Amino acid sequence: MKAFLGSMTGRVFITLLLGVLISATLTQLAADYQRLRDWERQRDQHLLERAEQLIMATEIVPASARSIYLDVANRPGLELQVSEGLPPDGAITPFARLLSTRLGKGYQVASAATRPPACDSAVSQPLMYGLLNLDYGGACESLNIHLRDGAELRLSVLPPRGSLISGDTDLRALVLLFMFSIAVLAYLVARMTVRPFKQLAQAAQDLGQDINRAPLDLTGASEIRQASAAFNAMQARIRQYIFQRTQMLAAITHDLQTPLTRMRLRLEKVSDGELQERLIGDLSAMQQMVREGLVLARSMDTTETMQALDLDSLLEAVCADASDAGQEVTLTGRAAMALLGRPLDLRRCLGNLIDNAVKYGREARVTVDRINGAARIRIRDNGPGIPKTELGRVFDPFYRVETSRSRESGGTGLGLTIARNIAEHHGGSITLANHPEGGLEVTLMLPEYYPNK
Repeated sequence: MKAFLGSMTGRVFITLLLGVLISATLTQLAADYQRLRDWERQRDQHLLERAEQLIMATEIVPASARSIYLDVANRPGLELQVSEGLPPDGAITPFARLLSTRLGKGYQVASAATRPPACDSAVSQPLMYGLLNLDYGGACESLNIHLRDGAELRLSVLPPRGSLISGDTDLRALVLLFMFSIAVLAYLVARMTVRPFKQLAQAAQDLGQDINRAPLDLTGASEIRQASAAFNAMQARIRQYIFQRTQMLAAITHDLQTPLTRMRLRLEKVSDGELQERLIGDLSAMQQMVREGLVLARSMDTTETMQALDLDSLLEAVCADASDAGQEVTLTGRAAMALLGRPLDLRRCLGNLIDNAVKYGREARVTVDRINGAARIRIRDNGPGIPKTELGRVFDPFYRVETSRSRESGGTGLGLTIARNIAEHHGGSITLANHPEGGLEVTLMLPEYYPNK
């Protein structure tokens, strides 16, 4: 749930859901409020008409029969009673003013200082499908009425006995259904909005592992099609750039092999043995640098097909080859996981790391385990380690901590650069650290392969 809310889909979903719910709530609240106030005004108008009719009819009835008549004529919401000695008048109210206007001259209408007890217990009217309540705001008061013949009447305007909304329908169920439908709609809109971005993000991630992946389909809205087309064009340019660079380095390497071979043949004719040995050594170093440069260029290329690999089998094969070559290599642990990668590139990456450990530390102790859905391969040597200030620079091409240019210790300075390029193309990483017990420890992290993802 935390991951969903932290994703773009979750944020768009929550934003849409809250926005629609708040808008719907405010709209429904305003509609209910207006509906109740309109109903109160209509009820007041109806009570005015009934009060006018009842007062005028009572005046026609003989004084001795008025009480009996009113017992029969009174209806809920309006009570008219014969009174002797009316309560004191209070401030005139809008209802009393309107009733006085409708009755005309000869009648005196005044608001009583006290209200009927029923006004204090008026039923609240429901809002928002009964989730909220609003106090009754219609007329509720007592009026002192003086007829033209001098008789005194007391008119009580009472609140409604029940709420306006009937309880026949389960309104709370309707509210839940309404909220559920809005949540589904918001989720669908969020998915539809975020899906193109997720496809672009996945395509960018896949591009780092396979430059020859199929281009994106130009579907969806015009903006999405435009972004997909730009991504496909970028992929084509990068692929062309890598191809041209690899071809250029391959051509340079091929062209250099011929003069280097001629130089080696001519050096065989040098009579000075010591000079001949030095020149041949320098020439061999040049040939090695040319070959390593081509390997570096190819390590940035991703033309080899990705396939599922058994990491444990691959490690055992690489370590066995190193042992057969006379290197002191030990392997412990198992990852027990599949890996999506290019076999030749991964063998070159692991081989470079093991060669580096053996060259500078006399041995390579390889340990593999599984942590957080990834394989962790640690290669530790028994050498002097690397100064902390140099740990971040050893991955630079042609950079070597060893200042000697000898073939035995210096190398070409491209082994770690090639290994890091291969690891990153497989979604992994390489880090270096000086082990507390001595020696340098290289940690290679490679993600697990899930076939159904």
